[in-house]
Amino acid sequence: MKILVCIKQVPQKDAPLKLNESGTWIREDISYEVNEPDAFALEEALRQKEKHGGEVVAITAGPARSQQVLREALAKGADRAIHLEDNAFVKLDAFNAARALAAAIKDEQFDLIFTGLQSDDYGYAQTGVILAELLGWPHATIIMQIEKNDAGIRVKRELEAGYFQHVDIPLPAVLTIQSGINKLRYATLIGIKQAKNKPLRKVSFDEVKSAVTDNLQKIERMYVPEKIKNTEYLEGTPSEIAKKLVDKLRNEVHVL
Repeated sequence: MKILVCIKQVPQKDAPLKLNESGTWIREDISYEVNEPDAFALEEALRQKEKHGGEVVAITAGPARSQQVLREALAKGADRAIHLEDNAFVKLDAFNAARALAAAIKDEQFDLIFTGLQSDDYGYAQTGVILAELLGWPHATIIMQIEKNDAGIRVKRELEAGYFQHVDIPLPAVLTIQSGINKLRYATLIGIKQAKNKPLRKVSFDEVKSAVTDNLQKIERMYVPEKIKNTEYLEGTPSEIAKKLVDKLRNEVHVL
């Protein structure tokens, strides 16, 4: 099977939040890492390749620094990579990111496309689903297991309250992979050395800009949560304290 894995570079989870001057996104001078759900998607693609043969291709969109996640994918076993390289890709919403990805792979013939369930920065959980719609392919989300059969694939989806759903899907298809579907591997020293010689195709923004439209979603302003401590003691009988607490939760904190 020929599998494309969409991988995103995101700010590290423990990186300090620093907003840019306009307050619309995070400053560039922080540490970055592979989006965790995408790491599980890559691992599942590599396992499917080991079972059934084929090719695994990693793709990302972002500035030059984003190439690092592709190098990691190649070191773990991906066969080649595609980099939509430009700072402009960072500002795209999920709809336009999917359109750019679709334009970049229009000449490819994939059997499966894997994405992580969602990104750790924007958290839209939309790009994979939109990409499937643009391609006209069937899709399924929150995938916990994949089995190939004569008709295509059978997947196990995680639902609410501990329930699961099994669905038969024809190929080609797009799947969004749930974190925890497998155990992540480490890149070996040999894999790291081999990654340097594996193909990496670069796609400029100009090559796909005809597919990009105005963003449908826009961040107007971001705010770093303020850390404040304010302890207030409620006095009275248990009944009076309960009434005061409910009143504060309803009228001050607005959680009821």
